[in-house]
Amino acid sequence: MMVRNKGLRDRPSPARIICGSICFVLGLSVMAVPSATAQHGQWWERSFPGANGRREGPRVAAHEERRERPQSQQLNDLRPGRTPWRSQEMIDAMEAAIGRYQNIVTKGGWPTIPGSQPIRPEDNDERVALLYRRLSISGEWKRPPQQSLFGVNYSDGMEEAVRRFQENNGLRVTGRVDRQTLQALNVPAIARLAQLRINLQRLRELTSQKVDDRYVLVNAAAFQLEAVERGQVELRHRVIVGKIERQTPTVHAMIKALNFFPYWRVPLSVATKDLIPRLQTQPEYLEQEKIRVLNGSYNGPEIDPTSIDWRQADTRRLRFRQDPGPQNALGFVRIDMQNPEGVYMHDTPMRHLFNQRWRAFSAGCVRVQDVFTLVEWLAKYEPGWSQPGRTAEVLAAGQALDVHLSKPVPVYFTYITAWAELDGRIIFRRDLYGRDGVRDLYASDDRDDNDGTPPQRFTLAP
Repeated sequence: MMVRNKGLRDRPSPARIICGSICFVLGLSVMAVPSATAQHGQWWERSFPGANGRREGPRVAAHEERRERPQSQQLNDLRPGRTPWRSQEMIDAMEAAIGRYQNIVTKGGWPTIPGSQPIRPEDNDERVALLYRRLSISGEWKRPPQQSLFGVNYSDGMEEAVRRFQENNGLRVTGRVDRQTLQALNVPAIARLAQLRINLQRLRELTSQKVDDRYVLVNAAAFQLEAVERGQVELRHRVIVGKIERQTPTVHAMIKALNFFPYWRVPLSVATKDLIPRLQTQPEYLEQEKIRVLNGSYNGPEIDPTSIDWRQADTRRLRFRQDPGPQNALGFVRIDMQNPEGVYMHDTPMRHLFNQRWRAFSAGCVRVQDVFTLVEWLAKYEPGWSQPGRTAEVLAAGQALDVHLSKPVPVYFTYITAWAELDGRIIFRRDLYGRDGVRDLYASDDRDDNDGTPPQRFTLAP
């Protein structure tokens, strides 16, 4: 492993970085998602989740979060168990699910529930009978069929069945049939069958390649990441992926380095589409976000931004670079994975966005929740990184550092919108980027379904 400090010429002073870090820590006490260790652990554990080096399995992490969040705000959207998507077990489960859905289609599918008004437990809605039939066919209703369909109501367990359906479809879990739940219920069975077949092919393509001993897989459609070693999932993380207009691409690359306290070199596309239009009405934005204007290249001479008419700015000549610190769009660490698409994984100062179900906010890169846990997993076989807590030491030092991995870790950015769990549940996620090509899938999105989380402020984050 090679470890080197960045050149001092291109870095702010240690005192400046440490001061910024302290300010960031104070801010995170409000912004960060509470963790199981927050009330009893060290301040590094509270401020930088995962920096203490604890490597809890996916079951433990999910359990801790469910215990802390109020029931009305539970976000239970990470896969359970240790079986990775990229496995023969998942392919076998998918093939069984396709057989089951083929049988449903052969028998005529399921009924369409009319109307656009919600169905609530307290209402005497005649559509409850259709809802019972719909959920019986897809398997969320667990009770045996009743002789009188019109006698079924929410008090007979319908709310529990609706909650199971919502969880299986990545919807807000309320037990009430809201607009989005009604749209998902009315996707025809034949469309769901086509979606399963498309995703089975994606899984087969993934498993047809050499199965790595260690790798990271990001499923953009499910907003989650899994770190796999020897065929078992060791970590799962929520992620933020690209907006619909700035999609996270399908990528196979190698993670070769970890960059602590990185600069962010604003891509030309972001500068042209987002930054310069912003500066035309808010020129002080550069100072607020500690972004420098450079001439010709990212290492070129600095230009006084007040000397530039942003309505006539020459984007071919100007470059923008953001200083390390709490305001940096990459947070405190960047995971380097060189690829033709120019995307990567990184930390973020906008951590409250991980509380939302719909997490398509970036310009194509992937922001990782509790990223320092993943960082320590990536580096754990490198000299000096075998013991938990090394990340906390690096952050406390406040110095820019590149950790080059002597054993690069493969990473896959993929797009899986439907799969089957080993317990028989069949899971569907929204076709975020419209890549499935299946007609009759519901078109609305969850961008307003944020469980009360404040919307994100304007950001250039990749």
